[in-house]
Amino acid sequence: MSAIEQTEAARPRGTRLPRRARRNQLLGAAQEVFVAQGYHSAAMDDIAERAGVSKPVLYQHFPGKLELYLALLDQHCEALLQSVRTALASTTDNKLRVAATMDAYFAYVEDEGGAFRLVFESDLTNEPAVRERVDRVSLQCAEAISDVIAEDTGLSKDESMLLAVALGGVSQVVARYWLSSESPVPRDKAVALLTSLAWRGIAGFPLHPAEGQLGAEGH
Repeated sequence: MSAIEQTEAARPRGTRLPRRARRNQLLGAAQEVFVAQGYHSAAMDDIAERAGVSKPVLYQHFPGKLELYLALLDQHCEALLQSVRTALASTTDNKLRVAATMDAYFAYVEDEGGAFRLVFESDLTNEPAVRERVDRVSLQCAEAISDVIAEDTGLSKDESMLLAVALGGVSQVVARYWLSSESPVPRDKAVALLTSLAWRGIAGFPLHPAEGQLGAEGH
């Protein structure tokens, strides 16, 4: 059950929940409010009302709006990173790896809760704690991709990282455009198009010296 589903299930006032369940419920309510209103327009009163709790209950779990936002951001940054890592580990076929990684970003932005907006479209990026988290998850995703590129090619760590940043950046920017433009292209077709574009470039790099091309897998 997602945080938002837990919010819906536990919204009536007066319901007593275990601490972890209550925290998840409050995070679900906060996500709804922050996604709909943005950080600056959202109020703790709005979040408490959305969760169906009193404001003192909300403050028992989170001392302020920023702490609540950061807890939510941590949750969804970790979800993105785990999705990318899972995609990379899902196959040893390099072309399918590229497709799975692209699809991880599309699935992330398509999630009905809109959590990606807190990570990629936050109105609080001037806050150092927010900027650090957003930059860190982008770097961690790139590092995960880079590790695979470096392992499978003769490229250096720095060269692999440049390619990884490009692949991750293209994936999230195109996925966000696809969603915001309400593109009629189905998700699987969009992923296939982007994979084809990326694969035509990366498949040309050698697997290892004298071992052929990266494209030897996943034709």
